Parts: sequence; structure tokens; C-alpha cells
Amino acid sequence: MTFCMRRREFIMLLGGAVVACPLAASAQQPAVPVVSFVSGRSIESSARFGAAFRKALNESGYLEGQTVMVEYHWLDGQYDRLPALMAELVRRRVAVIATPGFGDGALAAKAATATIPIVFGVAQDPVKLGLVASLARPGGNATGINLLSAEIGAKRLGLLHDLVPKAVRIAVLVNPANSWTAEATLRDIPDAARAMGLQIQVLKASTRSEIEAAFGHPRARPGRCSLRRPRRVLHQPARPICDARGAPRDSRGLFHRRWVG
Repeated sequence: MTFCMRRREFIMLLGGAVVACPLAASAQQPAVPVVSFVSGRSIESSARFGAAFRKALNESGYLEGQTVMVEYHWLDGQYDRLPALMAELVRRRVAVIATPGFGDGALAAKAATATIPIVFGVAQDPVKLGLVASLARPGGNATGINLLSAEIGAKRLGLLHDLVPKAVRIAVLVNPANSWTAEATLRDIPDAARAMGLQIQVLKASTRSEIEAAFGHPRARPGRCSLRRPRRVLHQPARPICDARGAPRDSRGLFHRRWVG
């Protein structure tokens, strides 16, 4: 079930923020609300997300640099910067914190403030993550969309099996630095694999060198097929997994089409 914020609700958030924001240096003119866009990726790999965000704001009647200020924070996989960043945003009382496609960012924002509106996009059930009370009545200060990508691991495994029916060993690549996404990805895969007569080898990697080492692992080689759950550095750059030395060429279970040539 997908739960999303209507456009008018986002406009109300920003509109209310204009009233709530402190006055600028000039007492005659209200401060322009500041929206903090926080991404765990690099600007090079995710510039299109920023462009889409600006486009949506414009369509809602907000012009960047005129009626709203947007500041972009690209963490480039350095999630250890999140606590300090969120504390700084709360201290400055920004109008809205947006964390599209960035569950760790949403959780860090939720832990840092109970008052500043948070707009998120997460791969897992936001209720289970503790971001909202329920899908029908989220309550609190967070709203957004569930991308459902973490819940379809078993389905993706089935599709990979259909594409390469002779493969018996499947390597599942996850990022251990993002434990909640890795756990969600692997939750249903073992049972699905047994039902299909497949053997699962879980490979863990948080850096490009670890990705290459994972595919060089002797137990990873025979399967010649891999299922990858992207997160954090697995996005940096856009195709590190496809280009990694030793990555299987016969078949790939990829999450984004931009990863293929």
C-alpha cells in the first residue's frame, strides 16, 4: 500500500512555514522559507533528483530563489555526517527537511526534531520504521511515500530465475552499513529461494573495493548471477557494480535501468 502526500499539503507546510519563520534582517519583509534537500548520494549521480524536486516546487507555485530557498546537502555516502547535519538544520529552524529516497536521512531527521515538517521517500513501511503512526493518519511531523522497493526482493529473485532458469546459485549483494534496508531485502529471499531450488550467497559491500572483492570471492563465482539491492555507496558512482572487476556478465538483477549500458 502506497502512502503519499498531496501537493496541497506540501503547499500548506511551506505556507505555514512562512508565517512561522523568524523575520529577516529587514523587519518590513518576511523571511523566505528554507527547504533543506538531503540526499545520501553524490551530486553527480543524483542531479536529476534535484532537478525533479525544483520542477515540482515550481509547479506548486514556489520559485527557487524567489519565494523559497532550497539548500542541497549531498552526503556522497558519508552517513556519519547525518547527526551533525540534522542538528544544524534544527538549530537554524529550516522550514522543511526533504529526504526523497533516503530512509536513513528521514530517520535522522525524525530523531532530531518533532516539529519541523519532514517529507520523505523510503523503501520500507514507514510505520515499521517509526516515521508515522499509520498510513491513513500519519500524525506527527513526517509525511511522504513508501517506494515498496525493499518489500519486493523475493519478486525480483523470481524474475531473475525466470531470466536465467539454469542458474542454481544466486549472489545477493547488500550494504551492511544500512542494516534496516539489508534486513528488509533479505527477509523473504531465503524462503523464496528454497521454493525455487536455489542457493543464496549473501555478499556484503560498502565501498567500491569491497564490491570488487565480493565478486572475487570464490563462492560468488560459480553462480554467475547476482541480485543487487542498491543503497548508499552502491549508488556511487551510478554503475560501480556493473564495472567492478569480476562482476558476473551473464546476468544481473539490477534495481535501476541506468546501471546497464
